[in-house]
Amino acid sequence: MAGTGLFDLSGEVVLVTGASRGIGAALAKGLAAAGAEIVLAARSEAALADVAAQIRAAGGKAHAYPLDVATSASVDALFARLAEDGIAPSILVNNAGTEEVAPALEVTDALWDKIVGTNLKGAFNVARAFARARGGVPGAIVNLCSLASEVGIPTAVPYTASKSGLAGMTRALAVEWATLGIRVNGIGPGYFRTEMTEGFFAAEGWQQAMLAKIPQRRFGELDDLVGAAIFLAAPASAYVTGQILYVDGGYLASI
Repeated sequence: MAGTGLFDLSGEVVLVTGASRGIGAALAKGLAAAGAEIVLAARSEAALADVAAQIRAAGGKAHAYPLDVATSASVDALFARLAEDGIAPSILVNNAGTEEVAPALEVTDALWDKIVGTNLKGAFNVARAFARARGGVPGAIVNLCSLASEVGIPTAVPYTASKSGLAGMTRALAVEWATLGIRVNGIGPGYFRTEMTEGFFAAEGWQQAMLAKIPQRRFGELDDLVGAAIFLAAPASAYVTGQILYVDGGYLASI
């Protein structure tokens, strides 16, 4: 199943958070196909088991662990278990995220804390634990950013704030951890149909209006993100750090 040359991930162990469904599951399968051993982490153990089974059925190697990224204790417990099991991730894909649309004037403290706590604080919790576990050994982090890292989205203020912050965190960590040999980059997906974005796709007229803004005139397929993840995780991007690669069909280039 391994890739070749600059894009070969054989011998790498990739931790993917939020790996039980959607983008996380797709990236986990794609990285496994490139030769990586995968550590799947999310809150739903049953869903993780299913993704792990699919990877193994395709000839890959996968492990599944429960994780709530918003809780430092849960993150620390995960890395402690990995150490006990002799598993040392060399690449982190920070994918865990959540969204709930609401007009800004109706956003509660609880909603803000839930979204920002997962998408931004949670990503930092895992990145920090990963860097500590590396102990000075080089590695790579790929953060899942968003179009909202660059543009404002009405009724998604907490989400936009969290993803803008994640882009800034990506750049700051890239600079600070370069001396540790840890590269930190991000992927910014355009509009992909997942459980989290279903509300947008179901809104009357939304699809037609959005397609008119996308030069390629189509929404993303989950497999469209796999190549970007492999590139940022693999030796091919050895001199790339602090960058956000937008996979959006040309949306940002056209506005």
